[in-house]
Amino acid sequence: MATYRIAPSILSADFARLGEEVRNVIHAGADWIHFDVMDNHYVPNLTFGPMVCQALRKHAARADGTPVPIDVHLMVQPVDSLAQAFAKAGADLVSFHPEASAHVDRTLQLIRAEGCQAGLVFNPATPLDVLEWVIDKVDLVLIMSVNPGFGGQSFIDSALRKTEQARKLIDASGRDVRLEVDGGIKVDNIRRVADAGADTFVAGSAIFGQPDYKAVIDAMRAQLAG
Repeated sequence: MATYRIAPSILSADFARLGEEVRNVIHAGADWIHFDVMDNHYVPNLTFGPMVCQALRKHAARADGTPVPIDVHLMVQPVDSLAQAFAKAGADLVSFHPEASAHVDRTLQLIRAEGCQAGLVFNPATPLDVLEWVIDKVDLVLIMSVNPGFGGQSFIDSALRKTEQARKLIDASGRDVRLEVDGGIKVDNIRRVADAGADTFVAGSAIFGQPDYKAVIDAMRAQLAG
């Protein structure tokens, strides 16, 4: 039985109350906090830097003090210096887009040398080819089911086929690699995404756009258990 993780994206949270939003969504049952970093260069938007990650680190904990992983998705180019800065700022996982790095293998090594888990992110039109050469250094594969750069977009169905393909590669490797999907995930499609092989789900507006975060996360878990 897969261990499913729900990773609310703070891209859809109230930026004026980020610490409180992080605490509230953890209290509502979030497993990870997904942290979208956009640089207005690789993608047409600008979000948070390492200082915001550092400021939120103390808020990313359960009531008993257990830390909740901060899952940083870098939509930036170049990658290396920011990847290291986020690792130092308290990120637990740092993932990046292979086409944004000149040397994917080296970038993965840099992230892991900082004591972080490392991930690769694949856009809707990006093939998984690079994965077979570096899967020994990857802890997370993130399949984008929307084009990166904006929140609130609709799910792209071809991401399901890519998720199935990634699941086969991960299973063949025999390694414990998380398979995450990000973009347009809602209560009514999370089951299909899980059936395609995903075990970690990023949801932004589907959670933060509702008045009761716990109700949404509970409904997602009910779909996953069904």
